[in-house]
Amino acid sequence: MAEKMDRRVRKTKAQLREGLARLMQQKSIKEISVKELVDEVDINRSTFYLHYTDIYQMLHKIEEEAMQNITEVMQNHLIDPGNPDSVLPFIVQFFSIMDNDRDLCLALLGPHGDMAFVEQIENLLAETFLKQLPDRFPKNDPDIKYPYAFILNGCVGLIRTWLSSPQSESPEQVARLTYHLIENTIQGYLNMKK
Repeated sequence: MAEKMDRRVRKTKAQLREGLARLMQQKSIKEISVKELVDEVDINRSTFYLHYTDIYQMLHKIEEEAMQNITEVMQNHLIDPGNPDSVLPFIVQFFSIMDNDRDLCLALLGPHGDMAFVEQIENLLAETFLKQLPDRFPKNDPDIKYPYAFILNGCVGLIRTWLSSPQSESPEQVARLTYHLIENTIQGYLNMKK
């Protein structure tokens, strides 16, 4: 009986997540009410309140879970600073996570998304990839902030474009593209500095 209940709870939470993702693609979280969400997914308000206290707590839980998934991938795909090729498996897994929850990720990273969450993703990308760049750049380079910003914002823009594309590439294809764009940016900057 507990397994059946767990399945029902998972199904209900999935419905709520999907409904919230659809609504967040149209409006900000501040404009979404519990009533609107439960009407969107055709469940009772009381069912919503069994799982969450309000829309904000629901969004917080979803974002927490997303960050936890990404952190697990990071732990399972350690990046070796001496081996740039060790970055690609992480990028592939990162894009696979987003592909599995495409609508929700697009909502979170989109114009009505949570900017604090976007900042968390940016910080995670910076800590994961960009912290390795100083080893490849000239020491005490005062201009290092520019390629950092270019790569970071380029990655976030690429992710948004990929998620919103109706016929998008596989996570593997877009991960390879991302990896090559990062590498080309680094190499271009290093060549400019010579």
